Amino acid sequence: MSSDLISPNERTLKVALCGLGAVGLPTAKWLDKGVAGLKLVAISAGNKDRARDRVSMFNARPAVLDIRDLADVADVVVECAPPEFFAEIAESTLSKGRIFMPLSVTSLLPRLDLIDLARENGGSIIVPSGAIVGLDAVRAASYGTIHSVVMKTHKPPRSLRTAKYVVEQGIDLDSLTEAKRLFKGSVAEAASLFPANVNLTVALAFAGIGPDRTEYEIWADPSVDRNCHTLIVDADSVHFEISIAGVPTNETPGTGKLTALSLMSTLEGLVSTFRVGG
Repeated sequence: MSSDLISPNERTLKVALCGLGAVGLPTAKWLDKGVAGLKLVAISAGNKDRARDRVSMFNARPAVLDIRDLADVADVVVECAPPEFFAEIAESTLSKGRIFMPLSVTSLLPRLDLIDLARENGGSIIVPSGAIVGLDAVRAASYGTIHSVVMKTHKPPRSLRTAKYVVEQGIDLDSLTEAKRLFKGSVAEAASLFPANVNLTVALAFAGIGPDRTEYEIWADPSVDRNCHTLIVDADSVHFEISIAGVPTNETPGTGKLTALSLMSTLEGLVSTFRVGG
């Protein structure tokens, strides 16, 4: 990483968060409590006055800045904002050679040129594992031969009400009495239909055999109250099946509580002197 913001004595990474919602706010609070090697220096949000109010009682209040200014003061810029802001956050961060940490991973699919932008400017893109487990094993298996990767997701209907495909098709999820499969196909296809709902599956695809070969099913299921995922991987080195039942956040039912915790772990991993996995 190319950065003149890191103190050579303190070895502290300055962090900026773009978004103070179900993921950004708990991460901001965690950073404000004090994390060795990390310092929250700036935030950005759609409603700046509300953002200032939310951090008004912080021990060290971060600056509230426009998106394009975050990378001027931070070594790491975390994107946990609505997808329409993804490109501006990514380009302004990577053009300055910083670390870009996206949560809207689906938005990377049509913008793989950002990898070149990072390379040209000495920056990097680091994707947290989010609400999925097993990415380490998938990534390791990819150094051999992976035959297939299948992800099946069952979510409470309320967490899919605003999904692009559901809205466009006029599907009434509130009247469901049994599980309804909304999609079966590749992750690449799912990304265009459920752009805000398949971030973790896109991360899985990047870790393994790519979005075109990774298979995906998504179900609206009134019998579950958690975001449930089953991952099946078959490779020449391993075969495994993992089931995950993530607890959704109250603010955003489609987002699991583990997502913010994964972000915290990834951030701390940047400065840790001892790590397991990742």
